[in-house]
Amino acid sequence: MTPHKTKRDKLIDSAGLNIDLDDNNNNDNKDNDDDKNKIQDNENKKTDKQKNRAIDNQVEESVIENSSKSEIEHSTTNYSEADHSIESESYQVVARRYRPKTFEELVGQTHISQALANAITTGRIGHAYLFTGARGVGKTSTARIFSKSLNCVTGPTTTPCGECDSCVGISTGEDIDVLEIDGASNRGIDEIRQLRLSASICPSRSKYKIYIIDEVHMLTREAFNALLKILEEPPEHVKFIFCTTEPSKIPITILSRCQRYDFAGIDVDNISSHLSEIAKNEGVSADDGVFDLLARRAAGSMRDAQSLLEQLLSFAPQRIALEDVHNMLGTANDQLLFRLLESILSCDTAKIFADIDVAVGEGVDLVVLIEQMIGLLRDLLVIVSGGSASLMIFCSPNQFEQAAGVANKFGIQRLLAAIQILDQTYGRMKYNTQTRVLSEVALIRIAYLDNYQMISILLEKLRRGEIQISSADTTTIQPNESIRSARRIVQPTSSSTTTTTTASTTSSTVSMNRVELSSIDLKSRQQVEKKQPDKIDNPPSKDIKSSNVQLGGESLSVGLSSSLVPVRSWSIELSEIDSAKATEIWRNAVDSVAGILGSSASIFLRVQFSKPDMFIVTFQNLSTKEYCERELPRLRAALCQMVGKNVQLRLIYEEVKQTSKPIHPQMRSSKESRAIFDLAAKNPLVQKISEQFRTELIDAK
Repeated sequence: MTPHKTKRDKLIDSAGLNIDLDDNNNNDNKDNDDDKNKIQDNENKKTDKQKNRAIDNQVEESVIENSSKSEIEHSTTNYSEADHSIESESYQVVARRYRPKTFEELVGQTHISQALANAITTGRIGHAYLFTGARGVGKTSTARIFSKSLNCVTGPTTTPCGECDSCVGISTGEDIDVLEIDGASNRGIDEIRQLRLSASICPSRSKYKIYIIDEVHMLTREAFNALLKILEEPPEHVKFIFCTTEPSKIPITILSRCQRYDFAGIDVDNISSHLSEIAKNEGVSADDGVFDLLARRAAGSMRDAQSLLEQLLSFAPQRIALEDVHNMLGTANDQLLFRLLESILSCDTAKIFADIDVAVGEGVDLVVLIEQMIGLLRDLLVIVSGGSASLMIFCSPNQFEQAAGVANKFGIQRLLAAIQILDQTYGRMKYNTQTRVLSEVALIRIAYLDNYQMISILLEKLRRGEIQISSADTTTIQPNESIRSARRIVQPTSSSTTTTTTASTTSSTVSMNRVELSSIDLKSRQQVEKKQPDKIDNPPSKDIKSSNVQLGGESLSVGLSSSLVPVRSWSIELSEIDSAKATEIWRNAVDSVAGILGSSASIFLRVQFSKPDMFIVTFQNLSTKEYCERELPRLRAALCQMVGKNVQLRLIYEEVKQTSKPIHPQMRSSKESRAIFDLAAKNPLVQKISEQFRTELIDAK
């Protein structure tokens, strides 16, 4: 049976030492004197202690040597791994490395930094602040700067040192007295209760305990209610700073307890200059316009611009070209956008398809292309409205002259319609896979909007009475002009030498490939011509076949039928007006009123004249009568202008009893209807409408 080995024996065996441990103290012979035995025993004990110490030292040296070798190998391996991890984790993105640390470094928020600095200087430091604004405009950065200003060892100060423990801890988000809380993750009432308990404890090393709650609008209603009392009357050492992108979701009870600061979007110049400084510090050069393009793409967010620059630094680490930006972002260059606009202006649909194909070949995202077109048209709308280059957002000031030339060709009405078309297309493209088809259709629709620009101009001129119509020999309409609808406009003559006539044509409504014409009444016009007034100044010539309409220096030749109603200036006495003449005067008066009012007033049952100066118009539709009655001053003004004297107007309603065989008030025979149809078909305006819109005449009333 082997004896049990002690720890010392095991160490001796592991060290490989062979040392005799016999003490030689078992001497059976006790013949020697007691003194000698004692002396011998003492010497043996000393010898044993020395031997044991030598053994222990040798064992420890061998163990240490073996362990040190393994530790050195292990530490070497760990060092290489640690060195690799440190190298990989030491890099910080641009948005974090160039985060502002003082009020002076805060970009684009001068009004807020000045207000907070003045509050610190004057000692008017509030207990709760609310920072609102879009993403990436500096809300959280401002909260940290304000916290450092309050808790710096030299503070409260407007220029924190940035070197003390408080400043360093706040910059890294690790300070124990400045707590940054994510409102989206800590949104319940339990978290707010814990906040209230911790707020009652004094700060450990700083002057204030500051709570920065980001995205505070994510808190629940119960959490907001639990926060009300401490937010209104917090301890003297507690400050609250709330940051949010949606202040409308915060209860009014919270808003009323905070000082609110609205952060504006950062303008393009400030973002561009800041990106230029970052690229210079990073040792990267760039082409002209790169930073302006990134700034416009960021839409007022500095963080978005810095993130885009971060991508570009990886994409082109030495030099950034404009083409690199477009390739990375999937955007179209300005030359392609202006080429598309020129194709639209020239109505060259084949060129539009070709330009879209080029954009797709260059890797342009068509959804982004439509978004760029909306922004470009917005700048054109600013220019055509009289705005300066500083008001442009999506174009650079260097492109003002080029954009102004395109804007003047478009016109304000066409730009408004084009933006509406692109906006609808942009919304549909987000949920549709046929983005190319939708974008091509939208641009072609805008190309054909040119047919409507001159229509709006003509109608506006007709409404204002700014059109001068003179006799001409041509009977054709110039190809660059088009008219979609024209109602009979009757106005008095302005002089004794010029004859003013009107094109009593059609009020047409274009829908798809159909044109329905109305207000062409051959029979009524023939009746009007038979009943000429007794005295007419400057009677029109009967052989007039065409008229030249002058629109601010541009002429529009409009063919007129010989049977059209001439414009008249009524100079007869009111006592000579009968019912027929009153009806004619009323028709001419309401035809001079533009819009729905003129159309509604023309739907009447009869017109009577009551001496000395009262026109009584009867309607058989109650809603029509009520609508006209609301606009009675306009109708009366048109009537007075037509008569040339001050007259009165009264509108009444009369219910028409339906008989078993209702008789249409303007029942015509088939021959009369055919004659009206042929007359409308031969009218130059109708022919031009049919040609421009590829429509077909189906009816004439």
